[in-house]
Amino acid sequence: MAPLREQLWFFLLAATCLLNLCPRSCVAESFWPWIKPEQQKISVRHPSQLPHIALPDTPRPPTVSDLQWDGPTRNLSLDEAIRTALSNSEVIRVLGGVTAVASGRTIYDVAISNANIDVAQGRFDPTLSVDNFWNRRESPFAFPDPGDPTRTLLDASRSDAYDLNFDLSKTNLAGGTWSLGVNDGTTRVPGAALLDPANRTSLDFSYTQPLLRGSGRAANQVPIVLARINTERSYFQYKSSVQQQVRDVIGAYWALVSARTVLWARQQQVYQADFALKKAEAGNRVGNLSPGETALPRVTSANFKSILIAAKADVLQREAALRSIMGLPAYEPQRITPVTPPSEQRLHVDWETIVSMAEQYRPDIIELKLVLETDQQRLLQARNLALPQVNAFGLYRWNGLDGVMPVGDPITSSLNLANDWTLGINFSVPIGLRASRAQLRQQELILSRDRAQLTQGLLTASHLLAANLRNLEQFFEQYQATHETRAAARDNLEYQMANVSQGLFDFINTLQAIVSWGDAVSAEAQLLALYNTEQANLELQTGTILETHGIFFYEERYGSIGPLGRLGSQKCYPRAKPPSENDNLYPVGDEPAEEFFDLTDPLQKRKRPSHDTLPPLDLPPLPEPIEEVPKAREFQLQQPRAMLPQTPLR
Repeated sequence: MAPLREQLWFFLLAATCLLNLCPRSCVAESFWPWIKPEQQKISVRHPSQLPHIALPDTPRPPTVSDLQWDGPTRNLSLDEAIRTALSNSEVIRVLGGVTAVASGRTIYDVAISNANIDVAQGRFDPTLSVDNFWNRRESPFAFPDPGDPTRTLLDASRSDAYDLNFDLSKTNLAGGTWSLGVNDGTTRVPGAALLDPANRTSLDFSYTQPLLRGSGRAANQVPIVLARINTERSYFQYKSSVQQQVRDVIGAYWALVSARTVLWARQQQVYQADFALKKAEAGNRVGNLSPGETALPRVTSANFKSILIAAKADVLQREAALRSIMGLPAYEPQRITPVTPPSEQRLHVDWETIVSMAEQYRPDIIELKLVLETDQQRLLQARNLALPQVNAFGLYRWNGLDGVMPVGDPITSSLNLANDWTLGINFSVPIGLRASRAQLRQQELILSRDRAQLTQGLLTASHLLAANLRNLEQFFEQYQATHETRAAARDNLEYQMANVSQGLFDFINTLQAIVSWGDAVSAEAQLLALYNTEQANLELQTGTILETHGIFFYEERYGSIGPLGRLGSQKCYPRAKPPSENDNLYPVGDEPAEEFFDLTDPLQKRKRPSHDTLPPLDLPPLPEPIEEVPKAREFQLQQPRAMLPQTPLR
């Protein structure tokens, strides 16, 4: 029989030859299926192989070629628009142009960050470990043959053992570690033995305490404090996104009101230009105007129609932007009609108050303050890590032995028969502490940098508030000036269109009157919309826009695995931090919001109502007979020959 060593070498040689002769795929997937082949090519699944997501059933959206404005309308107040956006804010959206995009924040972010607190606190939880081992050891040995001393026999000794290792340890806030250990081992040896089985038991208690590096409650609680600060940062970042979403809803709402007003003004300009064009064409037909004089009204009418198309497209875009920021489908059969009129009341702002509010409530300023607290905690940790490692160690162990004697009687030792104890101090330090000192310097510089960032953040906030204040005053003053401009432009338009009606064709002045009136109406609506939006911007910059609208955050909880694991009952934990509904802050009108701008036809009073007819003339009968009117005498005017030819007046 071949020796065991030769058998092992033969087996390894055969396996190597088999691996070299067989194809790689055969070896990997047929012979040894648990060995996977190398990834020597890029494998990408086709998009059709990915799971499909159910899409909302959305009808075709309107376009300038298919406005779909004949359907029902939905009266929407500004409070309802904000409330709808908040109810659909599982993912926080902000406006990016005319389409809302995800801000990267969700209602789950704070709860996700909050779980890291327990992760950090888990270091100080007790740790339990239990090890069980059943061992059988058979060791071969050689011994002389009793029948022939020149020969040797082989045999094996056998022993069966069971080992139980129990350890319970706990790290405290001071950095020390308590440990309680129990070891129990049973050994059975066939044949002659003093104890069979023999049970060796030990109970030990130890404690390790860092004296320099790793010691101190403050240094050991740094990870927990950092986790709490990160949760607060996550909350204020989330709050900042919600504030931006509310501001964008307000901005999109007033932009839609402005676009609808501009659309009405462009429609009136088209009507006015068409009226002037018809008068010009009528004058051309009777010979009062040449074809060249009708070209300007025709170009003007076509230009206003092109501008009207752009105004219609802007209304569609603004309504789509409002739907997007509210979390609604791209289109619904009901057209949105805003019914909250804009405010034209002057807002009086106390500069010192808003600056103080911004310093206290702005989420970005709060986050910079939290960053400073984070730096201070990391600096405390870096100072602790820049110390040598010195640990004090102490252990005391009780050893016991019991078993069964060869005569079959049990024997047990007392608890204090054999006791061990150990005391010691461990010291270790990198020579020079280069890395620790570098990290400490780095953290000191980071703290200085973030202090400068906080100062700059406060300066930036004050500049933004100053810009908001200037914009508020500018838009309000411009609105009042434009309101007067609109009245003057209307008077001018009425005068010019009256001249057109009477055949006094001065189309340059008429064109200027139409453009000035339409621009005045559009500017008035746009400036008032900007003024109302700027009020929301001021609330955003002070960090109080949510409090102003009565919006708060509440905590949703859910059941998850508890401390007892799957065998115990579930415990409630934070799940999300959604915003509450807003209070009713804005007035609600009975008509579309654009009616606030007095959308009446400036030429309406020149038009005769269709039901207005003149009464019949009731003239007295003419007397008989009527005398014949004598013919007029023919006059001849003499003109100088050098100026006009002599022709009789007919």
